[in-house]
Amino acid sequence: MESNFEVIIIGGSYAGLSAGMSLGRSLREVLIIDGEKPCNRQTPHSHNFITHDGKTPKEISDLAREQVEKYPTIKIINEEVLKMKKTSEDFEVETKAGRKFFAGKLILASGIKDIMPDIHGFAECWGISVLHCPYCHGYEVKNEVTGILSNGDMAFDFSKLVFNLTEDLTLFTNGKSTLSREQFEKLNKRSIKIIEDEIEKMEHKNGQIQKLIFKNGKEVSLKVLYAKIPFEQNVNTEDLGCELTDYGHLKIDGMQKTNIPGVFACGDNTTMMRSVANAVAQGNFTGAVVNKELVEEKF
Repeated sequence: MESNFEVIIIGGSYAGLSAGMSLGRSLREVLIIDGEKPCNRQTPHSHNFITHDGKTPKEISDLAREQVEKYPTIKIINEEVLKMKKTSEDFEVETKAGRKFFAGKLILASGIKDIMPDIHGFAECWGISVLHCPYCHGYEVKNEVTGILSNGDMAFDFSKLVFNLTEDLTLFTNGKSTLSREQFEKLNKRSIKIIEDEIEKMEHKNGQIQKLIFKNGKEVSLKVLYAKIPFEQNVNTEDLGCELTDYGHLKIDGMQKTNIPGVFACGDNTTMMRSVANAVAQGNFTGAVVNKELVEEKF
């Protein structure tokens, strides 16, 4: 089965739906392909997004999809993308269901896939009591017994961000610290404890962390843990030739353009600022940019 569109959007979460609405309101023929695996699917509540503060991520995305689907030039399907490639005239997207779709423009709003560390219980707590962002969730766990799982420069910067939210903060480096002497002294001066023991597992109840248990048998009680963990792109963009940043995000310019003409990107796959509000804003802007490019090409 083959279908042609003006724009194909890979990813049907906040950024993708926002880009779709922007394009639908300009009467563009758009296909949104949603793999239904948002990175925040375990997160109980979303915050720091005015008018939606405290709603579940699914509530926000379900309402967004309902509103976007009202635009008659937009089609949404729930399938996983298998591969994408540039043809002589346009872009071809093939899904795992074996369907092929074509469009002159691609928007990659497919997010990222978090890579969980080898710590028993971590994955079950991720997004619930093991958090990635103090802006998204820090207020709800203010003044709790708090930890940070990180090391080196990233750990130092993360500690500065979280320090304002609690007076009981411990940095877990999960192995020998790579902090500089100056960083160590600054953290110590502010009574931020540093534990270098390697973590074996997290005890939790339904994703709510209770304590960390270390390989040497030590235990530390905890209510919340912030963590920076590795990630990879949700879809393989190698065949397209899209460049990545040193951090692993899709490299874009100020107009959301990748290095491949006709391929744009928005949302978590482009930035360290992983938030619903930011994804919506990026998607809205990207849709407008793509529409303007279509206008200039066809007018």
